[in-house]
Formats: sequence, structure tokens, C-alpha cells
Amino acid sequence: MARARTVVRVTANFEANLAGIETFLAEAGAAAAFDNLLALLADSVIPNLERFPRLGRPFLEIAAGSVEAHSRATQLRTRWPEADVREYVVGDYLVLYALSGAAAYLLAIRHHRQLSFDMRAHWHPRSGE
Repeated sequence: MARARTVVRVTANFEANLAGIETFLAEAGAAAAFDNLLALLADSVIPNLERFPRLGRPFLEIAAGSVEAHSRATQLRTRWPEADVREYVVGDYLVLYALSGAAAYLLAIRHHRQLSFDMRAHWHPRSGE
């Protein structure tokens, strides 16, 4: 007997992250990459999660490496106490999702370059330095 497909739902935070990625890619001169991301979500990520919802690795089992990460993990555990929160790396993106009941909730998405620092934007040398 075939297993029922998991329903994939998008959260408001995920939508806000997509808007941030669109802006990030446009500012980087790669606006067309956003269309590729939308196609990746529709053609690969969502169908994969529908069929294989435990595809990503357990997120909350990863030791927090900072106070901020620990705080965010605590918030996730509070918001989704019974959920299995997982991360799915696909292409240049990290997708965070929660399995709860028969649904997978897309919680967050980031482009891997959004996870790094652009120190040039913060460096303003003083005269004589």
C-alpha cells in the first residue's frame, strides 16, 4: 500500500526569507537566480519533502555554537514542541522545516552567502590607518 504524501505548507517567515533572498540576489546582480530558486522549490524541494519528509537531518540535535543559536533553538522547541525540526541543504540554500502530523512546514530558507559576513560593508578606515 502506498504511503500518503506529506502536505508541504509555507510559513510567513519562509515567505519573508524568500523576499530577502530576492533582494540579496538582485543586489548581487543575479536576479535571474531567484527564478531558478522558485523552480528548485517547486520542482525538487517540495516534491522531495512530500515523498520523503525525513530527508533533512535533525536540526535540534546539532549542538548550538553560540548564545544566539541556543536562544533560537529554544524558541523553535517552544514554538514547535512536538515537531521534528530538520534542515535540508539543496544547491546554494539551507531550508529549515518542521514535521508535525501529516504536514511539513517550511520555516526558513537562506542562501549560503547570506550566512557569511561582508566585512567590506563595515570597514571604514580612519585617516592615517
